[in-house]
Amino acid sequence: MEQTYILLVVYSTILIITLLVMKLLSPRPSTSKPLNPPPSPPSSLPVVGHLHHLLLNNNKQPIHRTLQSISAAHGKILLLRLGSRRILLLSSPSAVEECFTRNDIAFSSRPLEMASTKHFHYRHTTILAAPYGDLWRSLRRFMTLELFSSPAVAKFAAVREAEVRSWLFRIAECCGGGEGDVGKVVEMKARIVELMFNETATMTVGEWFYGEAAMGEFEESVRPGIELSGVFNPADFFPVLRRWVDVFGIERKMAGLMGKVDGFFQGLVDGHRKWNRHGEKNKKVVVMDEILALQQRQPEVFTDEIIKGILLVLLTAGTETSATTLEWAMALLLNHPQSMAKLRAEIDANVGRDRLLNEQDVPRLHYLQHVISETLRLYPAVPLLTLRESSADCTVAGYDVPKGTILLINAWAIHRDPEVWENPTEFVPERFATAAESGGGDEQQAGGGGGGGWKLIPFGGGRRRCPGAVLANREIGLALGSLVQLFDWERVGGDEIDMTETLGVTMPRSSPLHLLCKPREFAMKLLSQSSSNAGLVT
Repeated sequence: MEQTYILLVVYSTILIITLLVMKLLSPRPSTSKPLNPPPSPPSSLPVVGHLHHLLLNNNKQPIHRTLQSISAAHGKILLLRLGSRRILLLSSPSAVEECFTRNDIAFSSRPLEMASTKHFHYRHTTILAAPYGDLWRSLRRFMTLELFSSPAVAKFAAVREAEVRSWLFRIAECCGGGEGDVGKVVEMKARIVELMFNETATMTVGEWFYGEAAMGEFEESVRPGIELSGVFNPADFFPVLRRWVDVFGIERKMAGLMGKVDGFFQGLVDGHRKWNRHGEKNKKVVVMDEILALQQRQPEVFTDEIIKGILLVLLTAGTETSATTLEWAMALLLNHPQSMAKLRAEIDANVGRDRLLNEQDVPRLHYLQHVISETLRLYPAVPLLTLRESSADCTVAGYDVPKGTILLINAWAIHRDPEVWENPTEFVPERFATAAESGGGDEQQAGGGGGGGWKLIPFGGGRRRCPGAVLANREIGLALGSLVQLFDWERVGGDEIDMTETLGVTMPRSSPLHLLCKPREFAMKLLSQSSSNAGLVT
């Protein structure tokens, strides 16, 4: 009761202050109004607009579920007003297609007055947060060529395979597997995050920053900032008010945490320069070497701050999204043993028991691709696509959308829409069989937008589509396929795994995933041979 009273006082104070400040400081409204604006729910309140829907549900259920409920009640194309912001909320594949094709340039920028992107994205200068322009194009060009192009993905395949095999060997050692051994319980999230972090760190920075100590430093310095950046911040929707007072204290916390985040990434930059001066002459070239070479050629563009922003995106997004998807995939397979058996049969038939699955196998394992696509459909790592902002007036689905409108696409709602998908809440990897057998490539099987009629969009679309879709597919496919090839998995206690998601940046599970693991009879032999040949066992 006391908490409710405090919240009422806080919100009332915000309303009063906002009314006064906006009255005094806001520019006069434009005399030209949209002739045909999108429909808007009738529950708008003075000043806050529809913001109360999110405030009332905050910390009760994820925002993507709240927004899906609003769309189900009022329509798939809605204009919301959150504070002083206009929000175009879409859960319609055809409307999304318009935004990512005909209106792609108009919706290629980002809203700038967001506290999280200001602080945790170096004042909107990372590839995720930068407005559409020369800086974003330079960053996109670099990351596409050096990390996400087909040659770049192939260049680091051996690194990823070595990391996966070393990781599998550690899991096998801790799970036993002797005669009569029933296996051991494994906490999957920690194991999966460990793999994805080490893969990303090794490709990006190199062998000098690796392992448990490096990951511990990352978790201590960066993790609190990641978690806070995913907190719903009502002040983002009152930018005029935010310039004067930080009512909720979130921005002060962000500024404080960003000091640790920046120190961590500056340490990586300085550490790599030192490693280059004193390291081995024949060391492998990693992404960081290419970045520093670019800095020498274009110092005015690739400053240390820009470099730290690149590292931030690669280490956080590269680790979190793939790890989240792999954890959900394992949970889904354990709840659907017939799918697990079908996937294992495919791997045994195409890879066999005499060698380990490798990255070249991944695109050819069609059912594995279906499992990944179905996981991305049911549990997209980014359920609400990263916000965009219209840089010009445009029309969407026949409605007028003014310049400065924020585009919010609920991918989670589209992926579970019964008008789009048959049995939308059921795990049915076979639904993707037709697309795969017709010759779809990595991107389509990883959930690319255009190939599936814009009804499967875990990586977004248009110019600002995530460029890492192919790499993510290879990473997840190699790890998931290897876990199924080498181990027998069972649910702990036999009960079905809880599949509820909770609040977080990348839609984490509400409860840790614990599974009973036992190596198959041939696993240790293959892993020992592979580890010895590659020098992975130390």
